Amino acid sequence: MNQQHSPLIYLVDDDDAVREALALLLKSVGLRAEGFASPQQFLVQHDRHSIGCVVLDIRMPGISGLDVLDTLAAGSDLPVIMLTGHGNVDLCRRAFKNGAEEFLQKPVDDDVFLDSVQKAVRQHIARRDKQAASLAAQQRLQRLSGRELDVLQRIADGMTNKEIARELALSPRTVETYRANVFAKLEVDTLAQLIRHYLLLLPQR
Repeated sequence: MNQQHSPLIYLVDDDDAVREALALLLKSVGLRAEGFASPQQFLVQHDRHSIGCVVLDIRMPGISGLDVLDTLAAGSDLPVIMLTGHGNVDLCRRAFKNGAEEFLQKPVDDDVFLDSVQKAVRQHIARRDKQAASLAAQQRLQRLSGRELDVLQRIADGMTNKEIARELALSPRTVETYRANVFAKLEVDTLAQLIRHYLLLLPQR
């Protein structure tokens, strides 16, 4: 993975010493970091499409970390780790309710911090991979005709070719042709792969 696409950790904290210390810690394990003393500047300059996470202090002048968290939730899937020097149960509850991945109290233990960041990055990569797989499956679905989609739905429901033929008033041979077309257009070789694609496409079923 080149630097342009490697994970980037955004450090948003008005304490220069904290940002610098955390940036050095992240660099020690090969993670890139970009620091912001101003939450407003971060909101303007960060790339919401990037892979990584946001480490966000709760109490900052001008705009609170919880307000930043709310803004991110409206337009970004970047995971957020909240930091605070004044932790309490209510702040913790509000942070998790608003979508935070983790809530850590300063001074944060180095190992705990690194574990939390690396876990958040792994989860972000996994979510992006799932989104990409779902998009690819949706694009393949558009290749199917209406009748092929009917057959796909019934295959996924566990029906045999004969049962599908009877329900759709088709010959078994015609169903076999539609079935072959479905496998070819979705670019799958096994029934298990077909079901996986179907679940990606129709998670509500």
